[in-house]
Amino acid sequence: MDHRIHTAMSAIWLVILLIWLMLGLRSKSVQAREPWVKRVLFYWLPVAVAFLLLGPGPWFGHSWLRENFIVHSNTVGYVGLMLAVAGASLAIWARVLLGANWSLSVQHKQQHALITSGPYSKVRHPIYTGLLLAFAGNVLIVGDWRGLLALALLFVAFWMKLRKEEQLMLEVFGEDYRAYMNRTGTLLPWH
Repeated sequence: MDHRIHTAMSAIWLVILLIWLMLGLRSKSVQAREPWVKRVLFYWLPVAVAFLLLGPGPWFGHSWLRENFIVHSNTVGYVGLMLAVAGASLAIWARVLLGANWSLSVQHKQQHALITSGPYSKVRHPIYTGLLLAFAGNVLIVGDWRGLLALALLFVAFWMKLRKEEQLMLEVFGEDYRAYMNRTGTLLPWH
């Protein structure tokens, strides 16, 4: 696979990271949040392991994790890049719309607002959808079983976090959030 595909994939993650860092500077004050141990164990550790699984192939030697589930070709790489760009675009759009309501962990913000425009009009968690799509594109580029394992791990971590977020949103917004749940999908536009 052309090395420029890998370089472009790294650039996509760098853009996401830089935008997250810039936008994170203007978050609202926190009213309540989960304990840090829970955040690390259930969200950040699985995310870190998932990214490590996509690390350089030699880290995994000649194990089954390095076996290809798809051929390493430029065509597969370009499809992966297209998925990653689409996912990154969705995640960034959703993140910009959340604005100061966004938080790194499950938090009740002061003056928390329910955002239902843009991608939030169809999906309750478009940031997770976008990041999973970008990650899936990266998995295609890697092409090894370790990538699929990483994607599954990331999905489980996001699913656990979004369930907690939905509990909090129900507590904060009550029937408004329940009505919103009834007209939108969790990660995809359909239920």
